[in-house]
Amino acid sequence: MKKAIFTLSLMVAAMIGFNANAQEVGANGPVITVDKDVHDYGTMEQGGNGECVFTVTNTGNEPLMISMCKGSCGCTVPTCPVEPIAPGATAKITVKYDTNRVGPINKTVTITSNAVNEPSKMVRIKGNIVAKPTEGTTTPTN
Repeated sequence: MKKAIFTLSLMVAAMIGFNANAQEVGANGPVITVDKDVHDYGTMEQGGNGECVFTVTNTGNEPLMISMCKGSCGCTVPTCPVEPIAPGATAKITVKYDTNRVGPINKTVTITSNAVNEPSKMVRIKGNIVAKPTEGTTTPTN
């Protein structure tokens, strides 16, 4: 029984060591890091500026190539860099949301790249768009 427990302990230790080593090997290459996972617009008036920016940093040791940025719907339009991002360098991903749509925002942008850590990185935008007051509407006074 003691021999079986000892053998099992060795197997678990070897598996943990193998997994840690695999992560170290994967660290070579381009690594994507984004300054935030979520941009919160808060409450915004209809027709307001629906643009936000995510800053991407290549924390790896090879150039990071972003091959595609895709919004979860046609109302969310990302613009991604086309040039390689050198190790240690940053680039901007601009996201434009159509604020003529009234209601809550909960959309995603998928960033596809050659990153070894997250080849498909998702960021999110959220908030709430309220209707613009109609002309001729008066504010009650006391």
